[in-house]
Amino acid sequence: MELMKLEIVTPNGVIFDAEVKQVTLPGSEGEFGVLPKHATLVSLLDTGVIVINKADGSELAVAINSGYVKVDEEKTTCIVDGAVSLSGEDGDIAAALEEAKKLIKSTEASSSAIAAAVSKVEQIGKSY
Repeated sequence: MELMKLEIVTPNGVIFDAEVKQVTLPGSEGEFGVLPKHATLVSLLDTGVIVINKADGSELAVAINSGYVKVDEEKTTCIVDGAVSLSGEDGDIAAALEEAKKLIKSTEASSSAIAAAVSKVEQIGKSY
């Protein structure tokens, strides 16, 4: 099984840095997936949810407000303005979901992008 390094960085520091199987990103032109050995690219990220398929098979979601991503064959680096990890204990997840919705709604993205991102966050909340 091939893996790639994924790093998500905010102005407050690194919030994710690990080997992953795949990551799905909210690009400015729509969602797109990145696998190991992906062709090099740089893209703007829109308001939405980054879905990470970790090496152990588990899934992690991170709500973001905007940023950009640099992809190469071995590493994907996301530089974002704000991010909230949607994982944790039951009490923590409720607070994280509310914080994620607040972050998403505070952006200057289009109303349809905000609605889609909030809907995805709510869907993730229902799975806990």
